[in-house]
Amino acid sequence: ADVVFLGVKAHGLTALAPSLRQLYKPETVVVSTQNGIPWWYFQGHGGELDGLRLEHVDPGGAIAAAIEPERVVGSLAYFATEVAEPGVIHHTEGNKMSLGEPNGTRTDRGKAIAEALIAAGLRCPVSTRFRHEIWVKLLGNVAFNPISALTGGTLEQLVRHAGTAALVREIMAETEAVAGKLGIELSISIDQRMAGAEKVGALKTSMLQDYEAGRPMELEAVVGAVIELGHRLGVPTPAT
Repeated sequence: ADVVFLGVKAHGLTALAPSLRQLYKPETVVVSTQNGIPWWYFQGHGGELDGLRLEHVDPGGAIAAAIEPERVVGSLAYFATEVAEPGVIHHTEGNKMSLGEPNGTRTDRGKAIAEALIAAGLRCPVSTRFRHEIWVKLLGNVAFNPISALTGGTLEQLVRHAGTAALVREIMAETEAVAGKLGIELSISIDQRMAGAEKVGALKTSMLQDYEAGRPMELEAVVGAVIELGHRLGVPTPAT
């Protein structure tokens, strides 16, 4: 294959990754689309955390062992969808899928993948600050997803209910503090993130959908990763 898109949830990668080798040519690119902190986040990161492997994201290092760092292009999907039945996806809204090289450069391969996705009808910006974008998306996922699974609430309900909204803000503040320790200044405020979620409306998060369907939830890469990093960096995360 020229490009392999990893469309499974983060916890599905551990079992999938070793079987990818049969798809590789020397130049094959692997596009990660998972929520949370991706397994490759600290590869080529620089500084004292360079090469750090998060146990919550890549238990035992199986993913990193199967996918060489130079193959990786990061991606984040901004769609609202539901699995109607196996192999059938109901698309509610959104058509944006951003791409970014882990090292922040613009590359021919990134441009070629973006052009193919744009030709298919998607919006596909290429970011040179992809690690920042990961944290902006994570800020919402880490707070809204688990609380929605615990309460059954939609995004607008979580924002409009005083008790859940207060907890969402606490978790976001802790996550912002962890990001800050990694030198990531978020380009969006907690108020803006809350307003954005309310605007999406009566949507069930993917984690709530997984819970209701009896599927495993993407807890470790999203929530566990923030707690593990907080522990390592000396940032308390009691609300999270």
